[in-house]
Amino acid sequence: MDETPLSAPSHRAEGFANQRLAVVPRPQLDAAARAAGARHLVVSDAGYFPVAAGHRRARPNGSPETIVIVCVAGSGRVCIADTDHALVPGSWVAIPAGIPHEYQASEATPWTIWWLHARGTDIAELTGPLLGRPQPVARLRSIDRVVALFDELVTLLERRPSPAQQLAASGIAWHLLARLSVDAVQPADGSPLERAMRYLEARVDGTVSVAELAAIVGLSPSHLGTQFRRATGGGPGAFHTSLKMARARSLLDTTTMPVTAVASAVGYADPLYFSRSFRRVHGVSPTSYRAQRKG
Repeated sequence: MDETPLSAPSHRAEGFANQRLAVVPRPQLDAAARAAGARHLVVSDAGYFPVAAGHRRARPNGSPETIVIVCVAGSGRVCIADTDHALVPGSWVAIPAGIPHEYQASEATPWTIWWLHARGTDIAELTGPLLGRPQPVARLRSIDRVVALFDELVTLLERRPSPAQQLAASGIAWHLLARLSVDAVQPADGSPLERAMRYLEARVDGTVSVAELAAIVGLSPSHLGTQFRRATGGGPGAFHTSLKMARARSLLDTTTMPVTAVASAVGYADPLYFSRSFRRVHGVSPTSYRAQRKG
């Protein structure tokens, strides 16, 4: 974690009690960046700083790697290109390579963080707007799972380096960053979007209008539609249809119900319309799908 000189002696780059820090030797990093498999995502260094009082980094020219920081306790602030963001427990930030930035732990409640630096062809997409994440700082839904992946990554990098371990580290990091990106766009428990999704999940055999759904969760139809598109890539209707089709596939795969009965079970009064909808999604008719060998 290279840096510019710090402006005050109370500020520290590292050296916290019980910290963990793993740095990949640069020749090995350069070799991994050229190797098949690993070159898509290469971790240069990673670590864990608990209760990191006085922790501060300032890089006016940015970093050659993308930086990811996950806060699990305490708090701090991150300034990216002159814009400040708070980092609190259960949140994370991605700082793109080459972007001026500064971050530091709170003086009153110093943060506990897991962090990594990475480069590669996939890093910008995984940490950027891959799934429509609107801000550089996002909240986590599955912090325990993310911490477990960080622990696995750092443990691996702390061992004797080898091409096999670097490839394994790349795979863990890809999984970790994918989990962070997915969490960033998933609705929080109890949020209007999450309640809307649950309402539709419970009514796979029915029809629900966007206006009705919006009124139930207390949002305007347009706002609800925007939230659905950000989280799922489509509107409420498309999400409900995907639920119906998932249920239809399950019935076709696990029962001998006639197609007309399957259509009725997922809310289609007209079997022909169900068949057309099924073909539009799957490319084959329900009967052809059932006849396919699977597994």
